[in-house]
Amino acid sequence: MLNYTEYRHKTATEWVTFVHGAGGSSSIWFKQIRSFSTKFNVLILDLRGHGASKLALKDTFNDKYTFDAITQDIVEVIDHLKIKQSHFAGISLGTILIRNLAEKYPERVKSMIMGGAIMQLNLKSQILMKVGVLCKSVVPYLLLYKLFAFIIMPRKNHKKSRLIFVNEAKKLYQKEFIRWFKLTAEINPLLHFFRTNDIKIPTFYIMGEEDHLFLPAIKKVVTSHLQASLLIIKNCGHVVNIEQADTFNTQSIDFIERQSLA
Repeated sequence: MLNYTEYRHKTATEWVTFVHGAGGSSSIWFKQIRSFSTKFNVLILDLRGHGASKLALKDTFNDKYTFDAITQDIVEVIDHLKIKQSHFAGISLGTILIRNLAEKYPERVKSMIMGGAIMQLNLKSQILMKVGVLCKSVVPYLLLYKLFAFIIMPRKNHKKSRLIFVNEAKKLYQKEFIRWFKLTAEINPLLHFFRTNDIKIPTFYIMGEEDHLFLPAIKKVVTSHLQASLLIIKNCGHVVNIEQADTFNTQSIDFIERQSLA
């Protein structure tokens, strides 16, 4: 089972489950835990191969990662904790896993908060992925990760986010990085399905105005999905929960409380 940490509130019944992105860990939510745990039960977890989630023996020689398998890892944890329904908050690739979980188990997802959401890989992103696939076996994974982090978060005010994610990525093994990289290189059909199918679960996209790779697609998604809303944060890049934590926290908590009253 994935490594997880729960923060139980004395009286609250609502749960918020946080899902990090590729190369990160549950530690990237350090600016959210205090604010959210004063109002809700909070669950943070490390995806397989990340943070303190060590690979099970059966997965050690399994090169085939799928979004369904990784999504099932998350479901296993909430089943173990007997959480029937939760609000979910994700960042970057974590938003894809949350959306996939919502497709498979819509009754488990009360709402979705999608920070730095990925709903389409533009031409630049696709070229990056193809270059990465060609180089992944000859270029040290950390060098590739640093390059991608810089391209996704290029500005001076993104530096803190870049450093946090690169430091977390150092904990991955080369083979583990390659597994995740292969996974992210094969997501176009899944993202197309997500864009064209309105899941009708309340969804709050929180994007930085400087998130040049992924913001344009989210703007289009919000116009066609009835229960989707979008907050664009000024002077902010991809990792909104770190760069603009106060805004992320207050707006997300307000969104969750509105769903609870609905």
